[in-house]
Amino acid sequence: CCGCVDALLKGVSCASTSPPCVEHTEKAFHKSEDADIKEINITHVVKEGSEKADASHFELLKVLGQGSFGKVFLVRKVTPPDANQLYAMKVLKKATLKVRDRVRTKMERDILADVNHPFVVKLHYAFQTEGKLYLILDFLRGGDLFTRLSKEVMFTEEDVKFYLAELALGLDHLHSLGIIYRDLKPEKLKKAYSFCGTVEYMAPEVVNRQGHTHSADWWSFGVLMFEMLTGALPFQGKDRKETMNLILKARLGMPQFLSAEAQSLVRALFKRNAANRLGSGPDGAEEIKRHCFFSTIDWNKLFRKEMKPPFKPAVARPDDTFYFDSEFTSRTPKDSPGVPPSAGANQLFRGFSFIASPLLEEEGIVEKVQPPPHPVVQQLHGKNLLFSDGYILKEDIGMGSFSVCKRCIHKTTNTEYAVKMIDKTSTDPSEEIEILLRYGQHPNIITLKDVYDNGKQVFLVTELMRGGELLDRILKQKFFSEREASAVLYTITKTVEYLHSQGVVHRDLKPSNILYVDESGNPESIRICDFGFAKQLRANNGLLMTPCYTANFVAPEVLKRQGYDVGCDIWSLGVLLYTMLAGFTPFANGPEDTPNEILGRIGSGHFSLTGGNWDTVSDAAKDLVSKMLHVDPHQRLSAKQVLKHPWIIQRDKLPNSQLQHQDPKLVKGAMAATYSALKNSQPTPELKPIESSFLAQRRVKKLPSTSL
Repeated sequence: CCGCVDALLKGVSCASTSPPCVEHTEKAFHKSEDADIKEINITHVVKEGSEKADASHFELLKVLGQGSFGKVFLVRKVTPPDANQLYAMKVLKKATLKVRDRVRTKMERDILADVNHPFVVKLHYAFQTEGKLYLILDFLRGGDLFTRLSKEVMFTEEDVKFYLAELALGLDHLHSLGIIYRDLKPEKLKKAYSFCGTVEYMAPEVVNRQGHTHSADWWSFGVLMFEMLTGALPFQGKDRKETMNLILKARLGMPQFLSAEAQSLVRALFKRNAANRLGSGPDGAEEIKRHCFFSTIDWNKLFRKEMKPPFKPAVARPDDTFYFDSEFTSRTPKDSPGVPPSAGANQLFRGFSFIASPLLEEEGIVEKVQPPPHPVVQQLHGKNLLFSDGYILKEDIGMGSFSVCKRCIHKTTNTEYAVKMIDKTSTDPSEEIEILLRYGQHPNIITLKDVYDNGKQVFLVTELMRGGELLDRILKQKFFSEREASAVLYTITKTVEYLHSQGVVHRDLKPSNILYVDESGNPESIRICDFGFAKQLRANNGLLMTPCYTANFVAPEVLKRQGYDVGCDIWSLGVLLYTMLAGFTPFANGPEDTPNEILGRIGSGHFSLTGGNWDTVSDAAKDLVSKMLHVDPHQRLSAKQVLKHPWIIQRDKLPNSQLQHQDPKLVKGAMAATYSALKNSQPTPELKPIESSFLAQRRVKKLPSTSL
């Protein structure tokens, strides 16, 4: 269907016959079509188990994008049985579905029902009015991979391979149904703008109008591959005509930094004779899948979505539109015809047909808006909404270095939340917000619900931690055993291992930042909070790095720093484990200990594993504590190694006897003193007379003996 193919392909177009000369291509674009292509008009599509839909069944929430032929809205269904479900609604003037009828003529409903694939966006409803066609599709809130994530992430060939393999499976499914391409033909528009997608993605046989089959899609597939691997298009001239000439005649410049396997696949896809192009033979996509470039892909696992993606977009709430252009999402949603194309609009379709894409609008078509105080706030609330408009502020919950945390109540729902109010003049909260958006859906990471910015402060609204701090709860328990300690550490370490695997280090894993979301006390209710000091691993250019990129291309000093930060997270977990087992902290006896005393003990790496609870604690526990608190951060266990330690995996064999502990106030005071000493341990340089500096002394030595 139109929506499905739209979402999958950036540039494929219709088949017809016309003179091969470029000058005539655009003029003759719609004059004729292959005899074996059947055009089917979309009238009504109804989701299984639902009634026939119309525009009144959908509440317009936001504008996701606007092109020359219509708009894309974020909508909410207001009628049963799928009331409150979010969709993307694409409103067009006219759309047709072209199908190669290989075996028999299929009815429209059968064809649309067949387009059901994990890597093809799903069309749920379609309906028409006199002048418009409405397509109701999946709302893909992660955004357009090719035009958005490429601006945020350093990709490697291995990462690109994953996304290309998904695309290959989706294309193969469409080809198996006889769906070759999509073609938008809005009425009353100049034929010069009737190309579907940008010309840069078109196969030579599409450009010269000689007619084409599904093999044209594999040329477009090659263009995407080249663009993702190199950051540039393979054939791009100064204007449309020159680009078309390059596609038809120019020799491909092959970057030598690509692997031999990647170069081989690119060359096999860029065959101007479609019959010689990889994927054009009787085996179709199987030829692509067998290529050595994809030798490491398990196609069955990929189809079942069992392979781990290289990157996870930062999205939180179901209606998040962070990956859509704020130029559109800040507008009031109104169902109206799209803006007519300007004379210079040579990229009308780029990104428009992907439901989750940020649109690349043409200069002059729309009026620019001023940048907001913080980009996330613009996406959520537009420009005018204040925190006090939506929430009632209550009492303090906690205090940080640059922030204060309070309880708050949502005015509309009367739901209680916590709000972290961050002073923007003291710290930049962007990294914390991005990490929470990207990873806050993990069951043991605090969930970010809302963000506000008043210019001076940023307000992060999160779930309320009703169960309080982890250490408080443990110390107040009448009975706490080694077995329970193992379950707690497993949950926290599993979460930390997830963060580390994504290139994220917390760097402030003190017990006061580990809380329970409810009063149950179950390990599943544990949440890691306060990511104010957390960092994502970035390249020198500021882009995030996938794990594959990190492993292959990151400078040793960057990895060394990352290893140090990872080691600090493990050390903090070791301190927590020691305290749970011993009933007191490893390096501080109480809140009266001086920072120098505490730092001296930490630096020596000495701590007691005898007496008190240690006389009954298992040897496996002592071994794990020793390896997590090793004085050299690079010799500590990794989170993954902790999870494989016998003390974790053989929990049911651990002692279930009660562990004693010191007075809770004393323990908490000692813990606070420990982290306070660490926080203030950055050495302050001692100021001396300038003549005592090494440089001054060296210069004195070089002075000639006659100098005064």
